[in-house]
Amino acid sequence: MTEIWFIRHGETPWNREGRLQGWQDIELNTAGRDQATHLAARLAAGEHTFTALYSSDLQRAHATAIPLGAGLDLRIRAEPGIRERSFGILEGLDLHRIDELAPEAAAARKSRDPHLPIEGGESLGQFQARVIATVSDLAQRHADERILAVTHGGVLDIIWRRASGVALDGPRPVPLLNASINRIGIDDRQWQVLEWGDIAHLDTESASDIVP
Repeated sequence: MTEIWFIRHGETPWNREGRLQGWQDIELNTAGRDQATHLAARLAAGEHTFTALYSSDLQRAHATAIPLGAGLDLRIRAEPGIRERSFGILEGLDLHRIDELAPEAAAARKSRDPHLPIEGGESLGQFQARVIATVSDLAQRHADERILAVTHGGVLDIIWRRASGVALDGPRPVPLLNASINRIGIDDRQWQVLEWGDIAHLDTESASDIVP
């Protein structure tokens, strides 16, 4: 079985402001950099070993991966396939105002319909296919190994649903926390959640289940 520890990137200013990030290349804020430091210290002091470290090619993920790579002596490998979903014209908008600012695109996002496109972005179905194909490829490349992958909230949502057998429009009772550890086991085509939303390395107040 391949074990992949998926990490959501640390907090960004847009996370805190409630703005949809998508493919916008937003940096970590001070809290996010602190979260990445605490995460790296925990994993470096732990008993588990990792054979590879992957990161989304967006800087908020890469910056979270930098202290991990230093602490574990692993090279960061950029993987665009675990980049956040492209939200097109919704990116940068305040989530509380997207219904008035871009009603058609906002309705498509809210519907969770895999076939409805968002202007300038990816449909949910396209995003799901990209994430599942990328993660499946990583599992094949690292059969029976344990690896790390720093990614985004939307990607974690897709991974949890695939491993839990929950439809795209079904309820998700688990959080998508900044700098959290989310462990998935993959054996051939079988995915399973081993552990989710572990933030033992953070102060509870510093973790947030906020927008992608």
